[in-house]
Amino acid sequence: MKNASLTAIAGITAGHVTDELNMTGVTVVRFAGDGARAAVSVQGAAPGTRETDLLEPGNLVEKVHAIVLTGGSAYGLDAASGVMAALEEEGVGLPVSEETVVPIVPAAVLFDLNVGSSNVRPGSDWGYKAAQEANDSPIASGNVGAGMGATVGKLLGPSRATKGGLGSARIDLDNGVIVSVLVAVNAVGEIVDTVSNTVVAGIRANDVGQYDSAVDVALGNTAKAPVAGTNTTLGLIATNANLSKAQLKKVAEMAHDGMARAIRPIHTQFDGDTVFAVSMPGSEVETTPDAQLNSIGIAGAKALENAIVAAVRSAKSVGDVVACCDWHND
Repeated sequence: MKNASLTAIAGITAGHVTDELNMTGVTVVRFAGDGARAAVSVQGAAPGTRETDLLEPGNLVEKVHAIVLTGGSAYGLDAASGVMAALEEEGVGLPVSEETVVPIVPAAVLFDLNVGSSNVRPGSDWGYKAAQEANDSPIASGNVGAGMGATVGKLLGPSRATKGGLGSARIDLDNGVIVSVLVAVNAVGEIVDTVSNTVVAGIRANDVGQYDSAVDVALGNTAKAPVAGTNTTLGLIATNANLSKAQLKKVAEMAHDGMARAIRPIHTQFDGDTVFAVSMPGSEVETTPDAQLNSIGIAGAKALENAIVAAVRSAKSVGDVVACCDWHND
């Protein structure tokens, strides 16, 4: 079976720490050699991030050596310090003197403190371990790494939510360009399969197999008042096309269209939705002209949409958190 995850692109590896008991985890994506050119687009109103300002076009640093997606809310940002320690031991990082490197490790968090134990969060030791164990095997989906404590459909509170998770998807263009996506789905909204135009995970209704409309709840069209909370869906798009930081910024921005198609509502005051985009070209890949950028951005959006649906369909029920695979009328 074709590897549909980020590790299909040469030079990209991934590792996780997953705590099933406390329902949280961390995912570390590493980039070989001198790293990957990267950019980011944050569209949610409640982000938790580290080292993202440097990804803006025009800022000094061009490449990153790893990216961290993690649970634990703002506490989970500590995991990036462990990744830095692991990379420094290997001599991987931005050279700043003859003896010193500084690994560039942006990170983004999602809120999972309302499931499992709120006192257990990914820390530097988790990041260190995930970085050490990173490999090029296909990235697992569902209750893995940053997706372990993820849930969706939370506008009526966590007791009505459905399990979220980690998901991947890949699109190959005719010119040999690969666009692959990793996503940790932890949305306040519901997840929609646009092929069948059906909700596949969301606010579980009173009748098994049914969902209350998250959009109607958000609009106040029901007697049920929405509940404030903190959520966030995190995406990472990778391509073997040779893109500049400015081009990657556009790809990350376009990818949010796929997020908007699959998650309703999206980019709310309760979400910190963040998408990274990285370029990891092979030596034979030439710089991508702007004329081809549209295709890559559209592919990124579609792959992110597909990965979001795959994430919730791969998730498994844990404790009181029911996955969509178990929310049916059999």
